[in-house]
Amino acid sequence: MADTYWQGRRVLVTGAGGFVGSWLARALVDRHADVTVILRDEAAQSNLHVWGSRPSINVVRGSITDYRLVERALNEYEVDTCFHLAAQAIVGPANRSPLSTFESNIRGTWTVLEACRTCDSVERVVLASSDKAYGAQPVLPYTEDMPLLGSAPYEVSKTCGDLLARSYRLGFGMSVAVARCANIYGGGDFNFTRLVPGTIRSVLSGERPIVRSDGTPVRDYLYIDDAVAAYLALGAYEGASGAADYAFNFGSCEPVSVLELARRIVQACGVHGLEPDIRGAGPGHNEIDRQYLDSTRAAAVLGWEPRVPLDEGLRRTVSWYRQLLLQEGMAA
Repeated sequence: MADTYWQGRRVLVTGAGGFVGSWLARALVDRHADVTVILRDEAAQSNLHVWGSRPSINVVRGSITDYRLVERALNEYEVDTCFHLAAQAIVGPANRSPLSTFESNIRGTWTVLEACRTCDSVERVVLASSDKAYGAQPVLPYTEDMPLLGSAPYEVSKTCGDLLARSYRLGFGMSVAVARCANIYGGGDFNFTRLVPGTIRSVLSGERPIVRSDGTPVRDYLYIDDAVAAYLALGAYEGASGAADYAFNFGSCEPVSVLELARRIVQACGVHGLEPDIRGAGPGHNEIDRQYLDSTRAAAVLGWEPRVPLDEGLRRTVSWYRQLLLQEGMAA
């Protein structure tokens, strides 16, 4: 149903120049939606090639913190569904310099929600939250009924955005749904400080991958195709207004330690005898040691389940980066 559902829909995607947003925009175009995106910057290495110059994509230039711009985009293109993915998504910079993260992730969220509230054509909003919104919990895996306890700056920004969505849903009766995803990986992520792309680039360049922690933190990694399918399922969900289950976890059901993931990436690269270089002594004060999600609700309500196992996703991801690095003359 999800594929035919999007035909002719007028959709706004914020963050469409980023990793996940670009693949979501492409998936919507492939399903014959009328897609509009808001772009602030175009980095030298960006994901715009994913959807390129497809004539069916309308581009609005500006910031999601500019209320008038977001309002104009929604009204001018008669948007009926808004996917709000634009955010400062890197934990390290958020913890070092939180103000720009709060500006993007909190102010940007209330700006988009308020603009959607006042636009008559908007029927549904899907907000990108994160497993980080839960903060540290005494019991794992995370379930949607757990309190949102973000404490470090990035976690707090996601907790606040999540609560803003809840406020607009309950306070104004808006159809707002929230996606709390695990760590998303796949081809097209140009943030090489992240473990998956950074490790792949090191290994394909013949270098030992660096593990900044002691390798023991446990995380949940979701392949990009499964993440896009999650957003599409949530956007087509008719129960987003008024239902108690407006927020959904999307995880892989395969939590692994950082060290184990690094070793599996080395294996996916077809390289032998290249052990990770472990630099850290344990999780820092701004890092949660163990994080992974229970996706039972998504399976029961949305019919969504992860379809790409971790090792298969890593093989696909390595193949994508190998082609990129060969083009740049960097691969071993």
